[in-house]
Amino acid sequence: MFCYRCNNQAGSEVICPKCGANLYYFQKARKISNQYYNDGLEKAGVRNISGAIISLKASLKFNKYNTDARNLLGLCYLETGETVAALSEWVISKNYQPQENRASEYLDQVQSNKSRLDAINQTIKKYNQALLYCQQDSRDLAIIQLKKVIGLNPRLVKAHQLLALLYMQEGKLETAKKTLRNAGKIDTDNTTTLRYLKEVNRRIKEEKPNRNTSGDDLISYQSGNDTIIMPKHFRETSLAGTLVALVIGILIGCATIGVLVVPNVRKNAKADAKAQLVDANDTISQNAQMIETLNKQIEELQEQLDSETKTKEQVDKVSATYEALVRGYYYYYVKEDVVKAGNILQKVDKTLLGKSGKSTYKELNAAVSATYLETAFKQGYEAYNQGDYTTAVTDLKAVCDQDKAYQDGQAAYYLAQAYRKNGDDANARKFYQYILDHYEGTDMARTASQYVQ
Repeated sequence: MFCYRCNNQAGSEVICPKCGANLYYFQKARKISNQYYNDGLEKAGVRNISGAIISLKASLKFNKYNTDARNLLGLCYLETGETVAALSEWVISKNYQPQENRASEYLDQVQSNKSRLDAINQTIKKYNQALLYCQQDSRDLAIIQLKKVIGLNPRLVKAHQLLALLYMQEGKLETAKKTLRNAGKIDTDNTTTLRYLKEVNRRIKEEKPNRNTSGDDLISYQSGNDTIIMPKHFRETSLAGTLVALVIGILIGCATIGVLVVPNVRKNAKADAKAQLVDANDTISQNAQMIETLNKQIEELQEQLDSETKTKEQVDKVSATYEALVRGYYYYYVKEDVVKAGNILQKVDKTLLGKSGKSTYKELNAAVSATYLETAFKQGYEAYNQGDYTTAVTDLKAVCDQDKAYQDGQAAYYLAQAYRKNGDDANARKFYQYILDHYEGTDMARTASQYVQ
C-alpha cells in the first residue's frame, strides 16, 4: 500500500517508514471502501442497480481513488440509461488512473460511435421537452415525447417512471402498471418504481366493482355483463313470472348499456381521436421544416435536370434516390419504423445527391444507424434460432453490408451459418473465410474452419 502523504510503498505497515505518517485510519477507510464495492458488485449481479449505485457511492466517499468502484458505478449508470453520468464517472476514473484503466475502453466504445452520441443527444433533448410539457400540463404531448425517448433509449428508467406517472394521472392504470414492470426489468429494486407500482395496484384494487351479495332471501345470476339480484321465491313462481323476470333483465341490460357503455365508448373514441390529433400535430410541427427542405431540394434538382441534358436512365436513378431519402425520413420520424427506414436508406446513392441532400442523408443516417443495426441483428438472430433462415439471411446481410465486424463478428458468423443452412454454400464460404481471417483462435473461427474444409 502507498502512503497517502509521501506516496511511498508502505506495505502493510501502520506507520509509514519514510515520513512517519499514521496509516491506520487510511487503511481502515480503504477496507470499508472495498467492502462497499463488493456489496455493490453483488447487487449489480442480481440487477439491483439502484442499490448497487448507493453502495458504490458510499465506497467512493471512503476512497475516491477506488477506480474499480467508479468504473462499476459508470456501468450501472449506463445500464439505467444515464449515459452522461456514466461518461462523467469514467473521465474522473481515467484522470485518477491514466494507465491500465478499463475506463479508457468504456470511453472509446461510447465516444467512437458518432451515431450513438447523436442518439444520446436526441434522448436528452426529447426528455427535457417532455418535462417542459409536464410543467405546462400538456400530458398528451409529454406522453408522445417519452415514447420517443424510450424508443431511442429503452433502458432510461426515469423515462419509464415519468411515463407511468402520466398514465396514472390519465387513469390508464393497467398501461402504467405494464410500463413500471418494464422499468423493473432494468432495475429490480428501484424504490421509485416500487412505490409507483404499489400505488397503481392500490388504485386498481379500489376501482374493481364489488359484486358480492349476501342474504339467504336473495339469489343472483348473470345476464350478459349484468348481475341480476332477486328474491328466491320470485324464481319459484310460474312461467309467467319467469318471463317477466327475463324481460326485466333485458330492460335493465339495455338501460345499463345506454347509460354506461355508450357514453364510455363515445368518450374513449373522442380521447383516441384527440390523442391521434395531438400526435399528428406534434409530428407535423417537428418535421414540417425538414419536409420543406426536402421539397426545396427536389425543386432545385428538377431545375438542374431541366437545365442540363441527361439520359432518362440517369433521371430515373436520381429521382429514385431522392424518393428513397424522403421515404426513409417518413418511416423513421412519422411511422417510427427504424428497420424499414434503414432498409430504404440502403437504396440511397449518395453520389447522386446534391450538397443539401447529402447533408440531410448524413443527419438521417446517423439517427437511424445505431438503432437499425441493433434491431436488424436481433431480428436476424431470432429468425436464425427459429429456423427461418431466409429471413435471417435478409436481416443479417443488411447488418454486414454496413458493418461486418458488428457484435465482434457474430453478425458475419450467423450470416454464414444461415447461408449454409439455406443451401447457399458459395456465400457461406465467403463469410466463413472472413471469420477465419479476422477472428483467428476463437470458437467461431474453429467452427468456420470445419465447414470451409
